[in-house]
Amino acid sequence: MFKIKHITLLSFTIIALTIAGCKSQFEKIRSSNDIAKKNQEAMRLYNKKSYSKALILFEDLSQKYRGRDGAQQLNYYYAMTLYKLKDYTTARYQFKVFADTYPTSEYAEECRYMSAYCYYLESPEPSLDQENTYKAIDALQLFINFYPKSERAVEATKYIAILRAKLEDKAFANAKMYYELGGYDITNYKSAVIALKNAQIEFPDIKYAEEMDLLIVKSQYAYAKNSTEERQEDRFNEAITYANEFIESHPKSAQLAEANLLKKESEAGIATVKNYFSTQTTLNEKYKAQLSKESKNKRDTTIKTPIK
Repeated sequence: MFKIKHITLLSFTIIALTIAGCKSQFEKIRSSNDIAKKNQEAMRLYNKKSYSKALILFEDLSQKYRGRDGAQQLNYYYAMTLYKLKDYTTARYQFKVFADTYPTSEYAEECRYMSAYCYYLESPEPSLDQENTYKAIDALQLFINFYPKSERAVEATKYIAILRAKLEDKAFANAKMYYELGGYDITNYKSAVIALKNAQIEFPDIKYAEEMDLLIVKSQYAYAKNSTEERQEDRFNEAITYANEFIESHPKSAQLAEANLLKKESEAGIATVKNYFSTQTTLNEKYKAQLSKESKNKRDTTIKTPIK
């Protein structure tokens, strides 16, 4: 039993010493001034996919190799190591620096593409701020402008389409949110109309065009319906205009019946508000006539009463 335990302990000790030996060997190379040997070890670790250790050496070498032969290759693999470690922010910066510093390098095209691609990878979900999405589109388009005949330009075009679709999702979701919040504040309905129209200007071929056009009608109708009587006629008329635009633009839409219904209800809303004001006018006239009659009767009574 003791022998087995001794062998087990010895095995663990050997493994621990081996690991410690490897670590001390790496640290020895890391602290060495032999940059050729350090570069060789960094490449070995990179090819072995030990990217974290390779990065430590590449970061040190990137300063020491400045202006030397082999600096291009070193900085290329430095940027690639960052990319492999999914540090896309630092990687895209290093790729861009490389492309700007070595524009005639064999790696220049790839690095400019990878810088843009890292922006693409950092583009967030549609519900979040889309600043990086816009930057990714600009960077990818810049790559296409630089290398219009490159095979990578085809990929860049594909990624731009994906990013624009994400922005369309964001724009539609924002506008729809305004509509859904209209019950808390009717000005949100107006905001929905504005947001929907702005999105269509920014994205003329947006895939939500039909749904957005109907939502414009619904938002304007809800805005008119919940407005004060003094403003309803003008706002219902706008809803009718939007309904007519929907009917003309989407004659075969499955939502055509809803658009027509909203138009009829808007027309009915105008008729109701006109009747309301007509009734109010009649009541006001009767009230004024009654006041005039009472005033006349009072004057007549005063005249007929003898003064004592």
